[in-house]
This record gives sequence, C-alpha cells and structure tokens, in this order.
Amino acid sequence: MAAAPPQATPRTSTQGSPTVEKHTTPLVSGTPRRAALEDFENESDSRPPFILTRTELKLLGIAGVGFFLDAYDLFIINPVTTMLQYRLYGGQKLPSGLEGFVKAAANIGSVIGQFAFGFAADQFGRKAVYGKELMIIIFATIMCISDPTGDLSPSGALIWLGVFRIVLGIGVGGDYPMSASIASDRANLRKRGTMLAYIFANQGWGSLVGSLVTIITLAAYKNAMDKKGETSKVDGVWRIVIGVSLIPAFGTLYQRLRLQESTRFLNTRKLAPRTDVEGSVPTDALNKEKQNTASDVSEKPKPEKLSSDSENGTRLGAAGQPKKPRRAAFKDFLRYFSEWRHAKILIGTCACWFFLDIAFYGINLNQNVVLQQIGFAGTTGTPWERLWKVSVGNIIITALGFVPGYYVSVLTTEILGRKWIQIQGFIMAALFLSILAGKFHSLSKAGFVVCFAFLQFFFNFGANTMTYVSPTRSAVVGGGRDVDSWCECYPAEVFPTKYRATAHGVSAASGKAGAIISSLAFNSLSNKIGTPSVLWIFVGCCFAGAVFTLLLPEVKGRDPDLVLAEEQQEAESRRTL
Repeated sequence: MAAAPPQATPRTSTQGSPTVEKHTTPLVSGTPRRAALEDFENESDSRPPFILTRTELKLLGIAGVGFFLDAYDLFIINPVTTMLQYRLYGGQKLPSGLEGFVKAAANIGSVIGQFAFGFAADQFGRKAVYGKELMIIIFATIMCISDPTGDLSPSGALIWLGVFRIVLGIGVGGDYPMSASIASDRANLRKRGTMLAYIFANQGWGSLVGSLVTIITLAAYKNAMDKKGETSKVDGVWRIVIGVSLIPAFGTLYQRLRLQESTRFLNTRKLAPRTDVEGSVPTDALNKEKQNTASDVSEKPKPEKLSSDSENGTRLGAAGQPKKPRRAAFKDFLRYFSEWRHAKILIGTCACWFFLDIAFYGINLNQNVVLQQIGFAGTTGTPWERLWKVSVGNIIITALGFVPGYYVSVLTTEILGRKWIQIQGFIMAALFLSILAGKFHSLSKAGFVVCFAFLQFFFNFGANTMTYVSPTRSAVVGGGRDVDSWCECYPAEVFPTKYRATAHGVSAASGKAGAIISSLAFNSLSNKIGTPSVLWIFVGCCFAGAVFTLLLPEVKGRDPDLVLAEEQQEAESRRTL
C-alpha cells in the first residue's frame, strides 16, 4: 500500500506559539509525519472520521464503558442521597457535612486513582494495569449496595457509603488515564480526536441511563411505596439503582484483561532514549523507525533492532549481556516537563480541567437548585411522588443538553480543531451562566430550562469533551501524553506516549480537585452569599479556563511522539557540533 503524501502539520515553535510547518522534504520520501500504528489503525479508510470500523467499535466498547460508569456512578448519587433521606432520616434533609462527604467521596478517590494508575500505566505498561481499575469499581459497588442501613446508625450508614465511594472513585479515576491512553495509543491519527470524543461521550449516556434506571425502578416500587405506604422499600430502590452498574462492568472485564499491548507503546519502551548515558536517542534507531512508517502497513509490524549490537528488541551492555527495555522513570517525566515548552502544556491542561470541573460539577452535583427553579424539586406529595418528580427532572436536564453536546463534538472535532472548540465552549458556558446568575429569580420556568440546556450543551460541546480528547504528540522513539472532555481530550493527544498516562492522570486529578472543592463548598457558599453569587464564581472559572487554553497548541493532525523524537535528535545534533 502506497504511503500518503506529506501533509501540513501543526507544530509548536520554540516560543510555544502554534504555527503550521509545511514539509517539502519529508522525513522519509513519501512518508507522512506520523508514527507506526497497529494493523487495524493503519487500514486505509477514506470515509468521514465519525464512521467507525468494526475494530474501532470494539475498542470503543472496551474503553468507553469506563466513562459510562464514571458518569453513572458520580451523578447517580444525587437521587440516591434523596432516597436515603426517607430511609434514614424520615424524609428530613441529610446532615450537610455528611451529605457533602458522600457526594464528594468518589471525586476524592478519583484523585488518588488518576495519579496512581496514570503513573503505573507508563511505568509497567498498559496491559499490566488495564482491567485492575474495573476490578476496584466492581468491588466498591458491591460494598456500597451492602451498606447495612438496618444495623448501623443513620450517620454510620452514610459513612460506610462514603468510604466505599472513595474506593469506587479510585477505580473510576484510574480509568481516565488508562482508557484515554489505550485509545490514543491505537488510534489512527486522522480519526484520533473523533475516537476519543466517542469514548468520552459515554459520560452522557451514563448520566441518561442512570436517570432512566431510577425512573424504571421507582415505577416498579410504586405499588409498595405509594399505594401501600411502605416508604422503607426505598432501601431496595437505591441499591438496585447503584447495583445495575455492575452489568457493564462485568461485561467488559474479560476483554480488558485480555487486551494486548499496542505496537506504539512497545516501540516507545524498546526504543527508550538513553538520556542517562548518551543523553539522546541513537540516530540509527530513529532512522529505523522512520523506515518503519514507510513500510507496507498491511504487514504486521516486526520488532526492530536498535543497532548492530542489539537482538530481539533489547539493548546489549558492554559485556554483551541483554538489558531490559527502560521503563518511563518518574525522573524522566520530571526532566521532560522541566522545559517550559512542555511544562506550559501540562499547566494548561491541569488549569483548564480544574476550572472546568469547579463549574461543571458545581452545577451537576447540586441539581436540586436547578430542579427547584423548573418545578421538579419534589417538595410536595407522597415520598414516592417526590422522588418521581426529582427523577423526571434529572432526565429533562440530561436529555436536553448533555448527550447532544457530546455528539456535536464527535462530528466537528476533526473539522474545527480542539483548541477552538474548547475556547468557544468555555466562553459560551460563561455566557449562559451569566444569564442564570443575573436572572436567577426572574427567569420563567421555560426560560430557565432553555438557558440551562444551552449551558449543558456548551459544557459538552466544548471544554468537558476537549479536556479529554485533545491530541497527543506521538513520538517515533519517545512517548507522550495529553488532556478531560475538551479538557479531557487534550491530555490524551498532546503528550507523547511515554509520558501520556502520567500526564493525563495529573491533569485529570487537577480536575477532580476542582470538583471536590465545588461539591464541598457549594451548599455552604450558597447559604452565605446566595446561589446567584456562586454562579458568578463559576462564570469567572469559565473565563479563566478560556485564558489557560491559550497555552495549549492545536493538536489536530499532530503526532506528539514524532515531535519528541525530532526534539531529541535536534538536541543530539547540537551536542555533536
């Protein structure tokens, strides 16, 4: 199969400003600027990027379930805490401190999981780690639904639930860098952003399915709870609602445990730069990898020898003894990001995700405020009727803006580019938050619903998708990483494979730190300064996110691994002069 012609490739100058560099002389004659991919990723496909192949659909199912569970488990806690009011406190509100702890618990665990699994994926390999985060999710979910509410005090039952939701969060958080890296390592450069957007769009489905499961379960319990007055039966409702998430988790576990390491990641380990000795990548290794990109992609990539002294993909020491491929040590990570051109990208992804999640989770973990404004607060009627109204309101909120925003991102990411989508998403979210804040007490119900729907739409057709989807630089000889929804897309695409999972974990953990702050502080701040004032704080966070996006390069069509390899070759050339 003939190689594609050279393309104009986005590149960042030494000052960090994005420029487009046309390569009149390609690295290898007739070879595009991208690293070797898996067989199925190299398949020639002239169809639009949003049309997926059978293999890509399978990858979407394996990696996407983590984000489905992320949204399902994080947002289902809203109706669950309302149900626990009737099971534990006779319909009265939960203690504010314990309610905040239960709602924030999963996000607290996510910070731990994102750091730990991100580093482990780069250090030990994706295959060695992938699937373990899903085991943690399964274990924690089982422990949550085993909460002995009849044997513990009300506060004890909430503490039990909160503690195991922290464990749940570790698994959910670990899935962020793992699934993003798994998908980005295997994605075709032309479709990488679209593939990541598809995977992250499962968050919208997770929220929607959570609302549907709640309504269906409540409908099944209507006779017992509403007609017979057995309100305590709500104890079964919330356990079923949480427990349903075990179905997709168990359904995907086997496939995750069997998933093999990607060729791209194996190459970054096999061709790891010897910066601790020579300080650069061997030139012959770089040239061999370039030749690999020009080879017939219909053939399975074969292990390349690093030099005349290497065998079977391992380096030989002075005594001729084989050495194992180097792992991505944390000191290498620190060395790489000690350079401002790399550090500013990590700062940008972390800051964007942090400010996004303050606003995004501040709104979505406290939807009772929105439900009150649109008449679905569930403040009147029997306990069952109140819970039913809250559940219907949640579906309205999810269906209007959540899911549509994700799929507009899927359709436009390869056309508009990640950076533009993220900036406009932040600005438009700030606009609609401003309307809600300024007209909070005077907007009609219809006006509030429309405004909130547009807010959710631009959260998801914008920063919430791009922080996850943005492209990484994939290195021929090194590795890299990217950034949560647009904030999430960026870490998965903008960093080299070698550092991708760790950098993505750091970026995602920064976002969850914002979510924790928001979920813990929202209620107390609302009581002190009023909900409209809190919404103005969210407006400021959105504008701050737009500003920090300026630190990020456009990653559409950019291969971070190849950029890293060129940087290393340039450094070696300077040293030899």
